Parts: sequence; structure tokens; C-alpha cells
Amino acid sequence: MPKDCISYQKSGYFSKLIVDYLDEKPEIQALYNRFPRIENFGAQIEEKANNFKIENRLILAEALNNQNKKFPISAATQTNIELLKSEKTFTITTGHQLNLFSGPAYFIYKIASIINLCKQLKQKYSNYNFVPIYWMATEDHDFEEINHFHLKNQNLKWEKESFGPVGRLSTEGLETVFKEFSDLLGIGETDDYLKELFKNTYLEHTKLADATRFLANELFTSEGLVIIDGDDKNLKSLFAPFVKDELINQKSFAEVSKTITQLKEYEVQVNPREINLFYIEDNLRERIIFEKNMYKVNNTEIEFSETEILEELKNSPEKFSPNVILRPVYQEVILPNLAYIGGGGEIAYWLELKNNFETQKVTFPILMVRNSFVIASEKQKSKLDKLGLSFEELFLSEHELLNQKTIEFSNIKIDFSEQKETLRKQFSELLKIAEQTDKSFIGAVKAQEAKQIKGLENLEKRLLRAEKKVHFEKLNRITKIQNQLFPNGKLQERISNFSAFYSEEFVNEIISQSNPLKTQFKLITI
Repeated sequence: MPKDCISYQKSGYFSKLIVDYLDEKPEIQALYNRFPRIENFGAQIEEKANNFKIENRLILAEALNNQNKKFPISAATQTNIELLKSEKTFTITTGHQLNLFSGPAYFIYKIASIINLCKQLKQKYSNYNFVPIYWMATEDHDFEEINHFHLKNQNLKWEKESFGPVGRLSTEGLETVFKEFSDLLGIGETDDYLKELFKNTYLEHTKLADATRFLANELFTSEGLVIIDGDDKNLKSLFAPFVKDELINQKSFAEVSKTITQLKEYEVQVNPREINLFYIEDNLRERIIFEKNMYKVNNTEIEFSETEILEELKNSPEKFSPNVILRPVYQEVILPNLAYIGGGGEIAYWLELKNNFETQKVTFPILMVRNSFVIASEKQKSKLDKLGLSFEELFLSEHELLNQKTIEFSNIKIDFSEQKETLRKQFSELLKIAEQTDKSFIGAVKAQEAKQIKGLENLEKRLLRAEKKVHFEKLNRITKIQNQLFPNGKLQERISNFSAFYSEEFVNEIISQSNPLKTQFKLITI
């Protein structure tokens, strides 16, 4: 499959913080542990090995076996779960929400990135084992973010009321979405497979967490992917000492706030709270707040004294859920993890957390930006070639792209820079004369210069508009192909569901094209 590339830094789709991170700017090097290079993983392995208990491995493996009891996982996945008991085994992790039918396509790209990196690490560090981990965000509560997916210009939406952690949500009501999805698809082996996959995922499982686990297992069945649900009493027991510390000492707020003061020229992704924990039950997920010497569950009548809340933590650790500030700490406490792979927004908030990790005495993982792709059909790629349109040009705004291509297509030079420079030279001579007379004449000369430069700029714009009319048909074809690959001026991977591109080889192709050690968008032709 032919492909083209553009670096993340040149793409225009990443924040200044992420661009500076990828460029290894000295001013932010204190925000991370090690930069993501293959040779840096040796030291990361050593550090994590010295800071991860064998008992945690055994509890982790037991929890994963319990979570997968109801699922026909592959032999590769079962082997990887058993390997986690070994001190020679480490993980590479990504996390994602429980989006309906995986949501936008970058869900696939995230998991492909961790799988590919595990394979690269095994080649480099053959004495160790590397396990790809998908962390399901089962304790999130924002249902509106996950209850839909986009296919063929249609937004398929699950209409339902939701309270509490989404992983515990019943899949009731998805029959309607299944019918809408089936009606959108055509006839053929691939479409039949997708219909069956949706049906088996959501109509054969009663909880959203179970459905999502089934879907990810099916899509990556041969890759040894291990899926973890943090909403687990035994895993939360490992994290309980950190929850206690957060309740009593509230260190996270101070440490993350300290980091934020260092990010003055950057946009802050997340802000800490005094207590970065939720209290959860089946239909409840609310912040824990401390008021008048009592721990209260926001928007409820539930409250605890210090003694009572610590007793609740001891008896029911599963009821305490970390927010975005503490969830990464929870992840790194229970996993022998080396690296976290995520999108630009995720890595931006991880870059706020290193101080807190150091205070908690938890190893900070290597941070990596996931792979990104634009998927084009053979027909679309052919159109790009015929139009002389490069992959890099597609990342321009429509306005910039059309201006650039009009100048390129035109037989006329649509650039009056030379004329403007000549004009400036002429007025420079006039200014010399003006300086010899009344000062009011200097102002008149400068005003006339500005007026004439502006006149040339307006003529330049009018000439560009005239040439756009001459090349209208070709420019219209460019606009159409750009809108197909960047729907509504947005990244395809953040809009389109994987089913829009799916074939039997799609997932394997994405895995083979992935390489999170190379930070670039790729165009893949299918």
C-alpha cells in the first residue's frame, strides 16, 4: 500500500506543548522522565523493575483472569496474562473511553500503536516480555461523549439516560442502533461481518464494559492484547494506600499546581482539585469534597468523618474512583508499565503529573504520542495524483490550499512583491525630499505610500479571485477530495468509525504501518 507522511510538528493539529515536547525543547524536559527512544527503554525497564512488587503482579494476573472468565480470549492473550507474573514482563498501555462501536477510528490506531511498540521492544530487549494493555475507561461518567459513532455522514446515537460509571451501564436499547447500522450497510461478506460483530458485541452482552471488552478482543484477537477494567475491588485494594493519602494529605493538588505554574506559555489541559477522587456506586459517580471536617459526596446526602471514610475505604475500595489527575497513578501502581501511548491531549495532561508521581514514589512512564492515519481509497489516491495534490498540502486550511494551488496553476504571476518593493524605493526617495521641507509633508508622503501599497495588495487579491474563476473546476475537485479525507475540516480519524474502512486485512495493515517511535501522520491507501 502506498503511503505519504507529514510530521506531527508540521501538521498544525498539535498544541505548542506537544510540538515542544516532540522537539525536546529544554524548557519542558523537567516535565517527563525519558524521551521515547528505543534505547531509553533499557533504563526504564530497570527503574520499573526496582519499583514494582511481585505481589502486585500476582494480584494483577488473578484479577485479569477473573475479568476474562466469561470471554473466549485467544491463546496469545492468555499467555500474556500468565507472563505478567514474571519479573521479566512489562506492559505498554493505552486507555480509551467505552465509545459505541469504538467511536472514531483512532481507537484502532491507539491499540495498534501499543501492539507495534511491544514487537519492537521484544526485538531490542529479547530477554524481556512486553504485553500490550488496553485500559478501559469504565469509571468515566460522560455518556454524551461515548453514545454515538459516525458512518456514511450519519450519526448513529444511543438514546438512553445514564448515571454513574459507564462501564456498569446496561446495553438495553441498542437494538434500535443495530437496525440503523444494518440499514446503512450494504450486502456482502464484509458488511455481513460488521453487522454480526455489532450484534454479538451489544446484543449478546448486558453491560457496556463487557461489550467493549468483547469488541476489542475480536478486532485484535491474534495480537495478545490484554484488556483491563480498573473498576475492580482487588486492583483497587492495591491502590487503597494512595487513596488514603489523597484523602488525608491531599498532595496531588499541591504537586500538580506547582507544575502548572511552570506552564505559563502553554495551555493547561487539566486542573487538580483538593481531593481528586470520586465516590461511585452503580448509579452514582460524584466528587468527594472536604467541608467542615467532614468528607461529603457532592450532590448527595452521603458524608463521612475521617474515621468512617477510612473504614469505608478498607471495606469497599472499589467505591473510590480516581479522577483524571490520579487515574494515571492508579494505572502505574497496578501495572508493570513502561510507557503510556495516547493522543496529544492525553500526553499534554500527563506532562502535568511528573511531580505528583515523584511525591507518590511511583515510576513515571515514558510518554508517547499515538500513531495517526488518513485512509484513502485507491480512487481517492488516484485523484490526488491527477490533481498534483501532495499529502502535506491536505493539512492546509481550505482557504490556504485553494490560494496555493491557484498560484501554482496560473500562467500569471500572482505576486506583486516586486512592484511593492519598487514602490517603497520610490517613496524612500520622496521621503528624503520631504525631510528637507515642512514636517507635515512627511506625513502626506507616508500616507500616500500606505495607500498605494494597499492598492497593490487589493489588486493582488482581485487577480487571485479572477484566477480562481479560471481554474474553478479543478479547484472544486480539490475541495471535494480534501473534504472527503478531512470531513468538515477535521481529522478523519476523529470523525469516521473504523467500519467505514474495514476489510479483512484492515487491522493488520494498521498494526504493520504503526510505529509510535516515529511521530508522523501517514496516508494509507486501501
